[in-house]
Amino acid sequence: MQLLPLLGTFALFLGVTVAVPAQEKRVHHQPDLSDHVHDDAQGYQYDHEAFLGKEEAKTFDQLTPEESKERLAKIVDRIDTDKDGYVSHAELRHWIKHRQRKYIEENVDKHWKDYDQNKDGKIAWAEYKNTTYGSHLDDESSDLEDRETYKAMLRRDERRFKVADRDGDGIATRDEFTAFLHPEEYDYMKDLVVQETIEDIDKNDDGKINLEEYIGDMFSPEEGEHEPDWVKTEKKHFTEFRDVNKDGFLDASEVAQWILPGEVDHADNEAKHLIHETDTDRDGLLSLPEIMDRLDILKVSTITDFGTLVDLDHDEL
Repeated sequence: MQLLPLLGTFALFLGVTVAVPAQEKRVHHQPDLSDHVHDDAQGYQYDHEAFLGKEEAKTFDQLTPEESKERLAKIVDRIDTDKDGYVSHAELRHWIKHRQRKYIEENVDKHWKDYDQNKDGKIAWAEYKNTTYGSHLDDESSDLEDRETYKAMLRRDERRFKVADRDGDGIATRDEFTAFLHPEEYDYMKDLVVQETIEDIDKNDDGKINLEEYIGDMFSPEEGEHEPDWVKTEKKHFTEFRDVNKDGFLDASEVAQWILPGEVDHADNEAKHLIHETDTDRDGLLSLPEIMDRLDILKVSTITDFGTLVDLDHDEL
């Protein structure tokens, strides 16, 4: 199945090089399995990162094939929770979801240390604003266009912070701050997810997304570059599936159906895909030899930090 690439991120650096966290600029269309297109014709990077995690990904090419197999075997042992020697669909799905949750938790941990300035276990809007933007917006010597960009980002952050702050006290608990950084994970943030997605893709500010905007957000061809097949597929998806009322545009309700397909479990789909590509004897289970035979899919060129991963206790899974 062709999955959309996760959308680009935008980070600006202020005086002391404090960056606006990437997640605060653009909401993801799907859980953080990978930033790469899920198209095996273009490579298996999506599968690598979905299987092994992406935030802590490191270059792994310098390992010999023997070292790769040895370390991958340790990961497979972690995934095989019932220790029957096989990886089932349920175990693989559970593992992928575990890696996704771990990415979110570690991402929140990383930013929490930056923003909880008074170390009270909460983050006030003032703490976030001052740490992220400082006095940069008041610096009249800065470029006007640059200053206006910061102001727009500040307005967007403040709106998202207020929505995430469910009790309206201006202070985010850890759960509320997680909703701020990862609104796609929370039901009560979904209207905002739709709103921000439209704002990011709608270049002519008419409040809806046309085909050119839809494709342009995913693919900007270089001069002379041919249109890849997946772009043609996405154009067809826009016309036949995304644009439900066939008016040539995606409105808010159609965008919601596109980016918030409530019944779709991406970890489940990825587990099914990996089993389909790797299960050579078609018994619905992955043995270690089958996994080793398909290192083109599961072997890493960028991979989770093995030092952390291999030391995981089984109860963490």
